[in-house]
Formats: sequence, C-alpha cells, structure tokens
Amino acid sequence: MTYVIGHRNPDADSICSAIAYAHLKRLTGDDSCVAARCGNSNARIDTILSRFHQPLPEYVGDVIPRVDDIMVRDVVKISAETTCAEALELIEAHNLRALPVVGDDNVLQGFISVFQLGGYFTPKIREPREMRHVSTSLPAVVRALKAKVLHLEDGDAIEDLYVKIGAMDIRSFGKFSETEDIPHGQSIIVVGDRWDIQQRSIQIGVRLLVITGNLEIDAEVIEQAREKGVSLVVSPYDSATSAWIIRTASTVSKIVETECLTFGSDEKLSEVRRRVATNNQPAYMVTDDDRRLVGLFTKTNLLEPTRPRLILVDHNELNQAVPGADQVGIAEIIDHHRLAPLTTQQPILFINEPVGSTCTIVADLYRRYGHPPGAEMAGIMMGGIIADTLNLNSPTSTSKDGTLLRWLEEIAGVKAEELANLIFSSGSVILGLSADKVVRSDFKLYDEEGVRFAVSQVEELGFGNFWKHAATLGEALEVLRKAEGLLFAALLVTDINTQNSLLMVKGEPAVLERIPYPRVEQDDILDLPGIVSRKKQLIPFITSLLRTMRADGMLVTGG
Repeated sequence: MTYVIGHRNPDADSICSAIAYAHLKRLTGDDSCVAARCGNSNARIDTILSRFHQPLPEYVGDVIPRVDDIMVRDVVKISAETTCAEALELIEAHNLRALPVVGDDNVLQGFISVFQLGGYFTPKIREPREMRHVSTSLPAVVRALKAKVLHLEDGDAIEDLYVKIGAMDIRSFGKFSETEDIPHGQSIIVVGDRWDIQQRSIQIGVRLLVITGNLEIDAEVIEQAREKGVSLVVSPYDSATSAWIIRTASTVSKIVETECLTFGSDEKLSEVRRRVATNNQPAYMVTDDDRRLVGLFTKTNLLEPTRPRLILVDHNELNQAVPGADQVGIAEIIDHHRLAPLTTQQPILFINEPVGSTCTIVADLYRRYGHPPGAEMAGIMMGGIIADTLNLNSPTSTSKDGTLLRWLEEIAGVKAEELANLIFSSGSVILGLSADKVVRSDFKLYDEEGVRFAVSQVEELGFGNFWKHAATLGEALEVLRKAEGLLFAALLVTDINTQNSLLMVKGEPAVLERIPYPRVEQDDILDLPGIVSRKKQLIPFITSLLRTMRADGMLVTGG
C-alpha cells in the first residue's frame, strides 16, 4: 500500500493533487497507490469533488508503524491436547520457532517452542522415572506410532503413563516397575516377539501392550488381552524406535509456557522494540481485548520495512506531514513549497517547482508521460490550481500555471472562470465551521530561528463574516497556540474579491509589535493590503522578521 497524501489540515490543492497523482501512478502501472488525506474536508473541496464525481480520499490519521503492520495473521496454532509429535511436525513443516497454544474461542493459553520440546526430550539421567513418563491418551499413541489396533480399552482420556521396553528376562520383568513405584495399570510395555513377556504383561494388567516390528499376533493373545482389559496394538517400528515415538505422543499441556509477553495490534513499534529488547521469547503473540489470538511476530519481523509507503504531495516538511511519516518509507515528493530539512532511507523521486499549485506539476506529468487525463480528472486538477492561485490572481501564479490550466480546460470541457465562480461561492469557512475548526482548517506549523509558530488561512468573499466572529476566532486561536506550545499563532483571512488580507495574531507581543502593518480596530488584527499568499508573501516576511529579532537579541522563545 502506498498512500499519496497531502499535508495535515488539507486545502483543495492538497486533496486534488493527491487524487490526480494517485490516478496517474495507477495509469503507469503502480496499482498500490491510493489517494489519502490527513484532515477534514471543507466546502470548497466538497464542491470540486462533487462537480467532477470523485469521492473524498481515505482518511489516514497517522502512519505510525504498529504491530498490525508487521504481524503474521495466518497463524499456525495448536491446543493443549496436541501431541509433541504433531507439534514437531508443524514446526518443521512451517519452519517455525514457536507455536501458540489456544483454548476455546481461540483464547491464548501460552506457547511452546523448539527449545521447550528439546528440553522435554533431553535425557534426564538423575530422573529415570521422568524419562519414562508420557502424558497422553491411547488414541494419540496409536496416531504417533501409526499402529494397528487389536484392542483398545477406554482410550479417550489423557493419562499419566510410563514406557518400558520388555527386553529383560521374565524372572526380573515387573520388578523394575515396583522399584520405581509405577503401577501396572499405568505401564506401557513395548516388546517384540517375546511371547513370555507378552503373556506376563497381560497377566499383570498393564495399560497398553505394544508389539513391535509388525509381528503377527496369535488370536489367543488378543483374546487374553481383551479379557484382562489390556489395550493391544502393533507398531511398524522396532522396539527402541517405538518407545521414543510413544514419548512424542505426550500432549504439550505439561510444557506450555503460560507466562508470555503479549501485545495488542494497535501498539506502536517504537514501544514494542523497547519492551522486547532484553526479552528472548522466540515469538510474540498478538491478542485482542479478550485475549483471543489475532497474530504473532518475531524480532525478525521488527527489522522488516513497515508498510505503508508514502508519496507526499503539496508539502515536504515533516511537521506538516501525516504523523509517523518520519518512521515509514517516503517513496516520492511532489511539491511547490520551500525545501525543509528531510532525510529518506533511500534515493527518491523529488519534484519541486516554483509554481502556484501542486496540481500544475501533476498536470505537467500527465502531459510528459503521454497519459492525457479524462475529463473528470482534468477538472479535479483545475480545481486545485484555481483554488491555490485564486484563479491565477495570486502572486504565486506563474505562466506555467496558466498554460496547464488552459490545457486542462479543453479536456474537462469547462471554463476556468466558471469553475472559479463555483468554487469561491461554495460557502464561507467561517460560517460553516466552529471557531476551533476554522483556525485548524488550513493550518501549518513552522519552526524558524528556534521558534515554533503556526499560520492558518481562510479565504472569504469579503471580511463581513470574519468581523462578526472575530472575538470567538481570537479565543480559538489562543487555545490552539497554547495546545501546540507555540510562541505565536496567526490567522490569515484573505478577501478573494479585493486580493487583500487581515492577519490576527495571538502570542508573543514583541513579534506583533515588530510587524510594520497598521492595526485594524483591535491591536491583534493587522491590515495586509495586497497580501494573499501565505507561502510566497507572509512566511518569508515572518522568517525575515524573526531573523532580525534574533540578531537584535529581542527574540523570546518561551511557549
């Protein structure tokens, strides 16, 4: 998955360029590209999308790598009743390090690993009784041995049994079990063609008699076993092999590691890496709120590249990008703003041009690659250019914007002036949103001369709506400033008709005092005639102002 995504609190150019560039990428063979947005829409965006029949891009609140991005979902798992033999087969077949053990409703009980299985089968010289012990059911023994059943007595329950090879003389047979205090009814006797041992095992009532080597069994022996309640099976293996395989028929219930580190699928990988750094668990289980298993991952998975990848449009500053952009792969950047410090994991395609709109760059790529857009996609790009350049009236506009806008007009079958009238009359942001949403609707953070500040911008038909709501907008701007820990926050209100703006500033008085524009009615509102571009006019001015204040020793950096 590759998200083609604009900046936080997107404007029309950000949304339209994401839609158009994702479409171009798919046309050129990259089907992984999906248009996305990191913020809410507004009336102008909705108007453009509705006019050209395009859905609002998918909302992506962040791309911070999480467990869900790396975990294995198709998990090979077992129950506590699974035998060690079956567990080993699964581990070998799927090249696994560990197997989750689940109960009813897929609830996690723990896990087993190859190390635990190895420890279980390692001979314990000082505990000979444990070396013979097997916790299993008779059907599980039959499955492990691939044995032929001649008689099975009450075989479904899990039992504690002890394995012994009947290789000794008949005179000493049975004494070893007495020495180890193993009841005959818990004994599994493995024997070849020793008729005397077979008879003695049946007479004393062992739990299971295993005849090895696929030997033929006399009907008389079978009948005696049935009468005595002794289970009787025939193994295709020799006695030593049969005894070892019977041990693998133990269920894993006694070796399940129940104390295990688990994670939720939404946990951040940065935190996960910290928690597993000194932990040697072979695999980490991912569970939901009810402890149901939903996936697993290993430390190897933590080293793999995380999805999704990003293509940034209409911005290149990480503090304006979707949260987590610095933790995932950035594949491309298509932008028309100033360059900011940015590092990527690998070389990328980076197109940055001094034009009025990112949609201008994207439209040029359609033309350059020989893929003329359809009428609807051409209209989408027209909307982005018109909104960002105020229909070529902004000082950021270039001849290239005009050339490509005219090219798109012919394809879309709509005049730029007609579309501009539709877009700019689509509704007032100030009237359509609450004050706190207005100041965040097209909101960008900046870091200059060690100072963090923000500038939001709204475009209106006249300043009437602004003056009616100036007080509440001022309060919302101050709340934003404090919430983000900024030295100051500003709201640029642009009148599309007159190409003039008002600037409301909240924060450090020293900054406000140094802005050489007249105050209008209130001390924190400035009149900026001829200023319509945040990017090309206002931000360069503020940057220069802060640099001068720093040189004069007047810059206070408190939040």
